[in-house]
Amino acid sequence: MTVPTANIPNSEVDLTNCESEPIHIPGYIQAHGYLVAITADTFLIRYASENIQQLVHQSATDLLGKPLEALLTGTDIPSEALMSILNVGKRDNAWSRMNPHRFRLNEQDWNLILHQHKDYIVLEWEPQVSTSGSLNLDQQLIAEALTEVQSNRTLSELIRNTARRVKQIIGYDRVMVYRFGPDWHGEVIAEEREPHLEPYLGLHYPASDIPRQARELYKINLVRIIADVGSTPSPIFSVGSKDNGQPLDLTHSVLRAVSPVHIEYLKNMGVQASMSISLLYRGELWGLISCHHSSPRFVDFPARQAAKFVSQLLSSALEFRKDEQDQSFLFEIQQNGQALNSQILKDWDVVAGLTQHPVTALDIADATGAVLAFDTKFYSMGTVPADYAVAGITNWLGSQPFDTVFETDRLPELYPPAENFRDVASGMMAIVLSKELNEYLLWFKPERIRQVTWAGNPDKPVTVDEGGRPFLHPRKSFEAWSQTVRNTSEPWKDAEISVAIKLREDVLQVVARKANEVRQLNERLRTAYEELDAFSYTVSHDLRTPLSSIRCYAEIIMEEQGAVMDEDTRVMFQKILDSTERMRSLIRHILYYSRMGRTELNFQPLDMVHLLEVIRDEILITESKKKRNVRIEFGNLPSIYGDPTMVNQVFTNLISNAAKYTQRAQEPLVRVEGRETDEEVIYTVRDNGIGFDMKHAAKMFDLFKRLDNAAGIEGTGVGLAIVKRIISRHRGKIWFHSEPNRETTFSVSFPKEQQVL
Repeated sequence: MTVPTANIPNSEVDLTNCESEPIHIPGYIQAHGYLVAITADTFLIRYASENIQQLVHQSATDLLGKPLEALLTGTDIPSEALMSILNVGKRDNAWSRMNPHRFRLNEQDWNLILHQHKDYIVLEWEPQVSTSGSLNLDQQLIAEALTEVQSNRTLSELIRNTARRVKQIIGYDRVMVYRFGPDWHGEVIAEEREPHLEPYLGLHYPASDIPRQARELYKINLVRIIADVGSTPSPIFSVGSKDNGQPLDLTHSVLRAVSPVHIEYLKNMGVQASMSISLLYRGELWGLISCHHSSPRFVDFPARQAAKFVSQLLSSALEFRKDEQDQSFLFEIQQNGQALNSQILKDWDVVAGLTQHPVTALDIADATGAVLAFDTKFYSMGTVPADYAVAGITNWLGSQPFDTVFETDRLPELYPPAENFRDVASGMMAIVLSKELNEYLLWFKPERIRQVTWAGNPDKPVTVDEGGRPFLHPRKSFEAWSQTVRNTSEPWKDAEISVAIKLREDVLQVVARKANEVRQLNERLRTAYEELDAFSYTVSHDLRTPLSSIRCYAEIIMEEQGAVMDEDTRVMFQKILDSTERMRSLIRHILYYSRMGRTELNFQPLDMVHLLEVIRDEILITESKKKRNVRIEFGNLPSIYGDPTMVNQVFTNLISNAAKYTQRAQEPLVRVEGRETDEEVIYTVRDNGIGFDMKHAAKMFDLFKRLDNAAGIEGTGVGLAIVKRIISRHRGKIWFHSEPNRETTFSVSFPKEQQVL
């Protein structure tokens, strides 16, 4: 029995389906090619496009369920050649490197493109149209692009030239480079077009034009072509008895049919053929090279690969140039942050150190104004709102749910009174010194008034059917539609947030040592210690005893009944034992945390080389048991003056965390190194693991709090809280900087011996 794998595409789409339409399983392919999917283990045909009969003179329904050899019956392609290709691809997982495979059928040359997805190998045939002359042109354009990327060209010039080269390769009427904004709306930043076409350069397109699921596919399938908007897609049939009519997943397909909403959108634009090439930055979608043609036009696989290579060169240039700019900016403001720290320590005065030297708090951010709200007074730097307005902001901040850093590039939207001074403070970053005392350090960015020109009104029109059900259609007009955007500023960079957090640690160290103990701290500490003592007693007596009983009884049952237990029961009992062990570990951490504040410290010079080598050996043994090959490197390791047990705990936590969070890296690496200044010894622990967004780092040292992207990695949420408390008892500081899916660096500082004493 055979069944079609999808219904005929409907041009009307429910409003709720725009963001959830399953575009990776449309059940159809484009009409210019043919598709067969076989089981990866037995090479049986499970899916075939209806139009396959045009290629092999056998219907899709006749082929389903048969061995792959049946597909080649009556053709002049030897089955051994195709089988050999499939076996090599499976063995080496080399599908992308091997594509395309050239075959001749029906007196025409075809490109066969293969890929494997889950349990199926998908075979797709496309016409071969490239000539030797066009191939030579492609190679020449690629060589020119490579030379240009290696030269010192500006990024904007590279982007423009990339559009020009892609147009030469594929021959489309219009090629645009389309950059996504933070809210996923797009802007055309470069364009190459035929002279008779109206320009789209500078136009903006709403985020809804490319919905979320389409953007996700663009990160996987870097090149996408729609050869003929007006063609009728071919349905895919499957063996219903095995797959229950489930559509074939076409995530990696080159022939996947297009959403009817997108087809209508292109028709409304007067576009008959379309091609898009993804531009990535650190694995995320930065933009697209979007190509339009006014008549049907097919670009074959080799030409698409040439265009893709040119775009990948641009992606590499994007990453290199942007990283270079980001690192230069980060280094500059980190140097200013270090200067501020030295000034605060030298003056032993927060206000003087931040506001009365050539380097001020304003110099650690690309801001136009800053205010220190401290000890009931305001100290202004640069262009800032009036004092009464700053007072209103600080009062409002006291009611906001954040404990460390707050940043926004749309302050008037969150705090409406800010519209009165949006010209100087549409963007704000704040670090908390003391919410109770209404003390903050604030930075401001002015309003950036933008005239945004959209390609048509960005609001999608809604129609209602006879039953009152709303339907969504793409807009029909793409005439320029202007909008003035107000009450926004330039966004805050991760580097600015990172250095602000470090400065907060510097300031709080001085504040804590001079005043905070006198201002409310003693009473709070007394109450907290009483509660912590009671909690510690509960944990040690009321939890450990029944937990031990649970473990003991489980072990007895497994010993006595193990021989007659079935496998599922044995697994459940093992889970009980594992859970009790995790609970015991958590209790140990909690008890250690609760007692730490009252433990007597034994300060002495510490040989960090020996201490860290012992820690490294222990961690590597643990990681090797998990079959992970982590590399832990050491740089300069100066001596630290501190308590040996607690310093050991600090570096054990930081290095083991770094090793743990590199488990998704191809080559896990942790590097530890230290350096000395006149006042302190600073150590950094850097890893190339999962990282995290600095905007979500406020809860980093909170007890039992873990970041969202660490959900699948073991941990208790106590380790960093312990580290923070130990560092505080040593009168040191801890700060961090991280970039998602790239790296994380934790820094800890310990005062020199004379300062501790």
